[in-house]
Amino acid sequence: MAPTASNSTATSTSDPDPDFKLYHYDPSLGAAILFIALFLAASCLHLYQLIRTRTWFFIPFVVGGFFEGVGYIGRAIGAQETPDWSVGAYVIQSVLILVAAALFAASIYMELGRIINLTDGGSHSLINTRWLTKIFVAGDVFSFLMQSSGGGIMASGGEGSMERGENIIIGGLVLQIIFFTFFIVVASVFHYRMSRRPSPRVLSDFTIARAWKKHLYVLYGGSWLILVRSVFRLVEYAQGNDGYLLSHEWFLYVFDAVLMLATMLLFAFVHPSELNALLKGGRGRAVRRIVSVYSLK
Repeated sequence: MAPTASNSTATSTSDPDPDFKLYHYDPSLGAAILFIALFLAASCLHLYQLIRTRTWFFIPFVVGGFFEGVGYIGRAIGAQETPDWSVGAYVIQSVLILVAAALFAASIYMELGRIINLTDGGSHSLINTRWLTKIFVAGDVFSFLMQSSGGGIMASGGEGSMERGENIIIGGLVLQIIFFTFFIVVASVFHYRMSRRPSPRVLSDFTIARAWKKHLYVLYGGSWLILVRSVFRLVEYAQGNDGYLLSHEWFLYVFDAVLMLATMLLFAFVHPSELNALLKGGRGRAVRRIVSVYSLK
């Protein structure tokens, strides 16, 4: 699956800087097609789950999945254009694949708030539940805007634009990592406190006692996958356009595509609709809604 770097020295015909390269290798068409299929399939599954269960706070997550799929369509186009790559296809893959993780993060942040509300565990949270989701989503929006604008500037070509775009992207990734790290700390502190002093609601309802821990562990898993991916992208852009990571395509697939696909599959397998059902309708309704997620009837 992993393509190797080539010695291609071609540049985009629309690029004003003859020393600037959109790709430092010949993009793999096979790898791009594989992940187009995987991301679009996972996104369609999530869209079905979202509509069937009305888990509307997961809309950003689903949009992020489609961003991934369309982003790899851009890479497939680039693979077919080698060595005369177009800036348009490059921008599509560069920006959409880059910012998809921020959309995943937005839904993950909102899920923690629902876990806390489900357990009546506001007193165990480091941040007041009225502000928790707002603070993390606001930081995520800033990160999203910085990465998307930086990607657009960087893809426009030219030495000055490249450096300016890279710096903006790096700033957005640093912000994303800071917020994600703090998010993991907040979730861990809540987990520790709730485990030591369970709320009356957790003590009196076995279904809730089981559900909050299960979904919190899934949040940890998804958060660490996105965090590792974000650190990779930070190092990648910090090395510059001619850095080792940007010059070898297999790094993108191993440390971005695979990790983001694993995140989608993780949340498809343990879908947050159970939290909504327990918050709105109690145990029986939660069970029926969980079953409906996977039922085609």
